[in-house]
Amino acid sequence: MIDFNPSNVVYRLSLATEVIDETFGFWNKGMIVNLQNIKQSSVRRRNLNGLKLRASVVVTHNETLKHLEDYREKHVDTITKMNYILTKYLAQDLNATLKFSYVITWGYRHPETGKFNGMIGELKNDLADLGATALFLTADRIKEIDYLSMTTQSRVKFIFRSPKLSFTDNVFLLPFSAPVWICIISFIVLAGVLLLIIMKVELRCTNVRYGNVIRPNVMDTVMNMFGTSCQQGSYLEPKTLPAKCLILLSLIILMFLYASYSANIVALIQSPSNKIRTLEDLLNSRLGTGAEDTVYNRYYFMHETEPIRKAIYDRKMRTRDGANSSFIPLEKGVERVRQGLYAFHVELGVCYKFNTYTSCKSMEDFQQKIDRLPRETLKSCSRVSEAF
Repeated sequence: MIDFNPSNVVYRLSLATEVIDETFGFWNKGMIVNLQNIKQSSVRRRNLNGLKLRASVVVTHNETLKHLEDYREKHVDTITKMNYILTKYLAQDLNATLKFSYVITWGYRHPETGKFNGMIGELKNDLADLGATALFLTADRIKEIDYLSMTTQSRVKFIFRSPKLSFTDNVFLLPFSAPVWICIISFIVLAGVLLLIIMKVELRCTNVRYGNVIRPNVMDTVMNMFGTSCQQGSYLEPKTLPAKCLILLSLIILMFLYASYSANIVALIQSPSNKIRTLEDLLNSRLGTGAEDTVYNRYYFMHETEPIRKAIYDRKMRTRDGANSSFIPLEKGVERVRQGLYAFHVELGVCYKFNTYTSCKSMEDFQQKIDRLPRETLKSCSRVSEAF
C-alpha cells in the first residue's frame, strides 16, 4: 500500500515575510519520493516575489547621482555606474525590488575602534543586504562579508611617458659596447707603443730628427696619440715611411670611429629609455610620483607594508611635513604625465577618456598591478546569498 502523505518544506525569504510552503515529495513505503525536478533549493527559490533588498552604493563624486544610468561622464565613478546597472538587472532576474543607499567610501577598518565604515559598515550593521559597488578582496574583509563573483577587472598601475635615454643613462658611453671600447683603447695604446719604438729606431739608425726633440720619450708619444685621437693632427711630424703609415692608419681608423660615435650620440639623445621596468626602478629613478585622489589609493598607499611600495610612498609621495600633496585629481595627474618625468598611479580604464593610454605611443604601462580584483559583496550570512 502506497502512502500518499505529502512532505512539505517551509521557508521564508526574510523575517518580515510570510512562510512559504513548498511541496518536496511524498512518502512511499517509509521512504520519501522527491518530486523536485531541480534539486538545488537556491535555483528553485530564485523568485523572491518582489522582496525588497537594501543595496549600498559607493559614490565618490556628487555628480554621479545624476548620471548613474545615462552613460554620461563614464570616467567618473566608472565601477559604481557599471555595477549599479548590473545590480538592477540582477534584481530583475530574481524578481526583487531594490532600495539604494549611498555612501562615500567602500569601507575600511578604523585603527582605534576596529569597526568598518562606508559600504562594509552598512553591511555589518544590517543597514544593507547587498553591496551594489564592487570592491577589492582583502584579508580583513573576507572575515566580515561574503564575496560574490567578480564583475569587472580593475587595472590600477603607474603610467608614465618614457623619459629620454639621457635621463637614465650616460649617453656618452652608450654608442659603443664595452668590448668595442676595450678594442679602441687597446688600438690607441698599441699604436702609441709602435710609434715610440719607430721613433727610437729612427733616431738610432738614421739621421732623422724631430725638431727640438733629442730623445723621444713616453710623454711625447702620449701627446702625439692624444692629438691623433682628437683628430687634431700629430704632435710630431712623421719623417719616415713607417711613421707616416702608422699615423695615417691611426687617423683613418679614428676618423671612422669618430663618425660612428657622433651618429650614435645623435640617435641616442632622441631615443626613449626602457630602463624603468619595476617598482624598484621607479623608486631609484628621478621621476616624480603621484596618485589619483581616490579613497582606495589613499588607504592602500598609507597602509602599505611591502618594503618597496612603502618606500615609494614615504620617499617620493609624502612630503617632509607629512602632507599627502601627491594625491591629485585625474586631470592634473594626466597633464603632468603628458609633460613628462612623472609617474601617475591611476585606474587605466579611467584614462581612456583622456586618450592618455592610447594616443601617447611612448607612454609605458608600469608593471604594478593590484591583484585585489573588484567583486560584488553581500553581508555575511545574508538570507539571499544562495540565490545570488
